[in-house]
Amino acid sequence: MTVHEKFLALGTHYGKVYLLDVQGNITQKFDVSPVKINQISLDESGEHMGVCSEDGKVQVFGLYSAEEFHETFDCPIKIVAVHPHFVRSHFKQFVTGGKKLLLYERGWMNRWKPSVLHEGEGNIRNVKWRGHLIAWANNMGVKILDMISKQRITNVPRDDISLRPDMYPCSLCWKDNLTLIIGWGNSVKICSVKERHASEMRDLPNRYVEIVFQFDTEFYISGLAPLCDQLVILSYVKEISEKTEVECCARPRLDIVQPLPESCEEISSDALTVRGFQENECRDYHLEYSEGESLFYIISPRDVVVAKERDQDDHIDWLLEKKKYEEALMAAEISQKTIKKHKILDIGLAYINHLVEKGEHDLAARKCQKILGKNTELWEFEVYKFKEIGQLKAISRYLPRRDPVLKPLIYEMVLHEFLESDYEGFATLIKEWPGDLYNNTIIVQAVVDHLKKDPQNRTLLRTLAELYTYDQRYGRALEIYLTLRHKDVFQLIHKHNLFSSIKDKIVLLMDFDSEKAVDMLLDNEDKISIDRVVEELENRPELQHVYLHKLFKRDHHKGQRYHEKQISLYAEYDRPNLLPFLRDSTHCPLEKALEICQQRNFVEETVYLLSRMGNSRSALKMIMEELQDVDKAIEFAKEQDDGELWEDLILYSIDKPPFITGLLNNIGTHVDPILLIHRIKEGMEIPNLRDSLVKILQDYNLQILLREGCKKILVADSLSLLKKMHRTQMKGVLVDEENICESCLSPILPADASKSFNVVVFHCRHMFHKECLPVSNTVSSVQFCNICSAKHRGPGSAILEMKK
Repeated sequence: MTVHEKFLALGTHYGKVYLLDVQGNITQKFDVSPVKINQISLDESGEHMGVCSEDGKVQVFGLYSAEEFHETFDCPIKIVAVHPHFVRSHFKQFVTGGKKLLLYERGWMNRWKPSVLHEGEGNIRNVKWRGHLIAWANNMGVKILDMISKQRITNVPRDDISLRPDMYPCSLCWKDNLTLIIGWGNSVKICSVKERHASEMRDLPNRYVEIVFQFDTEFYISGLAPLCDQLVILSYVKEISEKTEVECCARPRLDIVQPLPESCEEISSDALTVRGFQENECRDYHLEYSEGESLFYIISPRDVVVAKERDQDDHIDWLLEKKKYEEALMAAEISQKTIKKHKILDIGLAYINHLVEKGEHDLAARKCQKILGKNTELWEFEVYKFKEIGQLKAISRYLPRRDPVLKPLIYEMVLHEFLESDYEGFATLIKEWPGDLYNNTIIVQAVVDHLKKDPQNRTLLRTLAELYTYDQRYGRALEIYLTLRHKDVFQLIHKHNLFSSIKDKIVLLMDFDSEKAVDMLLDNEDKISIDRVVEELENRPELQHVYLHKLFKRDHHKGQRYHEKQISLYAEYDRPNLLPFLRDSTHCPLEKALEICQQRNFVEETVYLLSRMGNSRSALKMIMEELQDVDKAIEFAKEQDDGELWEDLILYSIDKPPFITGLLNNIGTHVDPILLIHRIKEGMEIPNLRDSLVKILQDYNLQILLREGCKKILVADSLSLLKKMHRTQMKGVLVDEENICESCLSPILPADASKSFNVVVFHCRHMFHKECLPVSNTVSSVQFCNICSAKHRGPGSAILEMKK
């Protein structure tokens, strides 16, 4: 068999030659000989064929023309090879091989002239013609002939001469015009034809052959073919039978190897099943290849096996066969532009089915997102499939929510599934899914039905509130949130402006979170008035106090009408803030406050109210009698700064030695201590009298020092200011055309500056024409500014006015 890019030529044992297309269909048939065909050769164009047979016949003819050549020899012709460019008129050549290697050339008058290229080394077993080089193999080895110089340029002897050349034939193939691959027995040689340097030629051919790679294989070689920088080897295998322990023929192997300088690396190996392989010999197999499409043909007596490079489709087939769906899907995505047999979606669906069969439902559901994409029909199909196996929950998290959107029935089906068995999962879906994915009314009714069985279920109540919110039934949602005391209630009110709905629910809001509720009510008092809030809280005075207290903190005047009420509220619920309230409030009725404080015996508050109402003596008396706190009494007297109050304090303390000590320690800076000391009865024991007297003397010395220091500062400041005034008065005064006479209000400078004129400028910056000033009646010639003298102002005051 020989192979062309367009067709195959197959010779049989019965002398027939068939032309087949690449699918194996017979297109033409030639009866060449009654005995077996030994060799078929085609030129590169595929238009001419050479055939030789066992009976010694050689035919070369055109497949599409009447041109032909016949020759009969007296011995079997094993080999024929036509020139690769036989279609050209000046390349009408072919060679035959039997005992001799003969070259036939068409010459003058279209006659074919034979010439012997080689003989004497046994039968010619194989010939390969490429370009201007002919390689052939005989019993001794392989030769290469250069057709340009008609010289033989190499002889490569065979390695294992013990093998019969007719049983283990030589395999030859040209990788390119200068590289020959030789396989014989179990030895492989790769030869490269090179140009010889001019200085080395002498009587040698201008080309030579170098063996660049050489290695041995484990099996006998039946055929060779190049594959990029690798080799495809068809191997004949023998093995020992386990039953009979006799050597027998095994299935042939097709190996891909990577040549190395001294060995080879096996890339892949496939055992081929052909009919009758048990009876076949090494010579019964042959390997041909099509360079254009990287197709390889393994020929055996009964079968032709076509091999081709695995493409991505083949790789995906293999992955799917091994159930490696994840890798198959990844490979298809990477090569989606080149694969022809497979579709990413089909692989993905098979992967999902595989995961479901394995029970990995969550992973299968997660893969749906990537595989199904925006295909709503497939999504719905998968959801129903998950429903059939009871795994709707697994796919619920991965259902599309925006682009695309499935039928509402799909989402409702999933929600019903959760509602029957998992309230928390149902609540999570309601929170995560947009409300427009499903029919809200149907789901609300379903939740209400379940609440009839379990009315206090907080999860269902919270979810129902969210559903009411989606449905814009905010009033109902608010009721549920308040019942549940849910943290989102305030956010719901603000977001949907539900202040009209909470006017009768203020107590519930305050009970839930008084701080947030009060802040919200105060921030929106234009929507819920202060009066309405106070009225709603009438029966809950403790909450009423919280509201009014915060209102007072924000603004002392807004709730002034409730200040009287607040006195009782502070007294009852928040006494620490009562006194600050009484101090800050200007609308509080003092009599009412005093009455309440006296009833409750609030001394500090009563003292403050008495003092504020002008009854300082009663306040002081209460401090002394009720509190018995001399320091507080002294502090109170200091605040009032009333001499009579100090007198009352001294009179009250004169018979109480501890009070006298306190007065002596604190009175020195406000009242003359002598007044107190003169009133102390002789013989009265006063605790720490000496320390108190020492303190009085120290306070006096301190006052003297302070006064002296102040005097020094005053003198220094006066001197500094005097110097500054002197420097200021010594400075010149700018007089220009903008200045006017303060008396006649005309420009101070005359229009004609060459004429003499008199101007009087005072230190106060007021300016007058001299003739505009009144004549002084005094003997002194000193003049004063009429303006400043009338206003009793000093010099420089005009500057201050200008600054103002």
